[in-house]
Amino acid sequence: MPDQEQRDEMPADATRLSQAHASEVGTEWGTWRPLHLPMFRNLLIADLVSDMGTFMQGVGAAWLMVSQGAGPLLVALTQTASAFPFFLLALPAGALGDIFDRRKLILTTEVWMFSVAVALAILTALHLITPWALLLLTLALSIGDALEAPTWRAVLPELVPQQGLMPAIALNGIEFNLARALGPALGGFLIVAAGIGTVFWLNAASYLGVLWVIARWKRPPNQPGPLRETVSGAIRAAVRYTRNAPDILTVLGRIGCVMFFASAFWALLPTVAHELRRSATLYGLLLAVFGAGAVLGAMALQRTRSLFSSDALLTLGTTVFAASLWGVAAFKSVVLLSVAILFGGIAWTAIMSLMTTVMQNLAPDWVRARAMAVFMLVYMGTWTAGSAFWGYVAGRQGTHFSLISAAIGTAVCPILVLISRLPDTPVDLGAWDHWGKPMLVGEVDPSQGPVLVTVEYEVEQRKADEFLEALHKFARVRRRDGASRWGVYRDTEHPAYYVETFIVESWAEHLRQHERLTRGDRDLEENVGRFESKPIKVRHFIYARSKRGRN
Repeated sequence: MPDQEQRDEMPADATRLSQAHASEVGTEWGTWRPLHLPMFRNLLIADLVSDMGTFMQGVGAAWLMVSQGAGPLLVALTQTASAFPFFLLALPAGALGDIFDRRKLILTTEVWMFSVAVALAILTALHLITPWALLLLTLALSIGDALEAPTWRAVLPELVPQQGLMPAIALNGIEFNLARALGPALGGFLIVAAGIGTVFWLNAASYLGVLWVIARWKRPPNQPGPLRETVSGAIRAAVRYTRNAPDILTVLGRIGCVMFFASAFWALLPTVAHELRRSATLYGLLLAVFGAGAVLGAMALQRTRSLFSSDALLTLGTTVFAASLWGVAAFKSVVLLSVAILFGGIAWTAIMSLMTTVMQNLAPDWVRARAMAVFMLVYMGTWTAGSAFWGYVAGRQGTHFSLISAAIGTAVCPILVLISRLPDTPVDLGAWDHWGKPMLVGEVDPSQGPVLVTVEYEVEQRKADEFLEALHKFARVRRRDGASRWGVYRDTEHPAYYVETFIVESWAEHLRQHERLTRGDRDLEENVGRFESKPIKVRHFIYARSKRGRN
């Protein structure tokens, strides 16, 4: 979750925070430095309590399934119910997080999750809960979490200065994994000592702290302006942006492969624990060991990250996690099983911290919530499919066979480095709106369109091939930032003349396209410009409709 505060006052943007706090240590921010910011600290503590409640609820739900005689498939479907909304709602949630007031959206989803958690606790107390009712309520809780998650990730840069973003992400990882370590162990203990109902009531109460902190957050009110996107338009922009960003596609492909196979760990661990000791306490302790490993991994990652490239770190983490999966399948000793799970937690932190950070660094502010939503769409979609698949395999071939197969698949995932490599060089995502505003005669409705833009070039014939190669590379930027169609044409009468054309769905979308160019795109555009023998000429055309046709 995001985090931070200047007493109770929320700065308007990260720049003011940077001016207020960076002077103490220059531009160097250690891992613990964001805790000096009161809002960050308060929200991090509230989130820790809430995440512990979520993990306790997860243990209670899984164990309730097992104790009612549910088979491996139904137990695995609990994980599917938790993950499926992230797949189904990721893009709409990302769009909502980019175009509406993020504070109000977070408050709404927290109230929803609190209400569902109370309903689950009441039904359990009245002995009315059934496996299918539990699946339905788990799904309802996950719907709220899925709608909230992209907004949490997108709001983090508002809460900390740019130089504090990486330490803040690391602290969020430590918080989450500390909750992963404490929540399941506490949940397992409480199930034995006070019953599953107590766990569900405590999970409901855990939402109150987050609600209190967010309610006191004085975030500047959302100012949508005349060019605010619609939800459907924002979703189309997210898909268009992702499809035309090669580095983002690489991240999505790599995390999707890992998640499909790694999901077997969470889907089948309740069954492994039940077969080994038939004890909810053991299941909670195994998850606690995993969380402890994740905390250790998060603390060590800051020091070791600089020693490895992104691909090398992902390969190392994936290989170790594959070995952990094999250990879960092979070991019958609780001690050996715990060691394997501990290393699995360390490896998982390396994988997720790396991939989340890389994704954050590839998305500019205007599309960050949606980019993270697409990341979650792939992440949770493959997790959902993987959980159901490995549960089905376990039901047919046994838990041991399912886990061994998943371990082999996880170990093979690093071979994707032969197809595409993760980026290691930071991308400058600062806005570079250097294009002049289009001239208009009369008034134009921002929703009017589509818009045809033509760019005329004059290029020496001997440089034509190099020019076209450079222009085709820049075409990805045009498509990424708003163009639905793109092309380049040569004048048959004057071979030195070329016309680049692209279509944007509306006048408002084209104006937004002006604002989406980043400084990281500068080299691509300047590479096109160096072939021009005369200044380029740009024209704008809006689809012509007669007044009668409009009626």
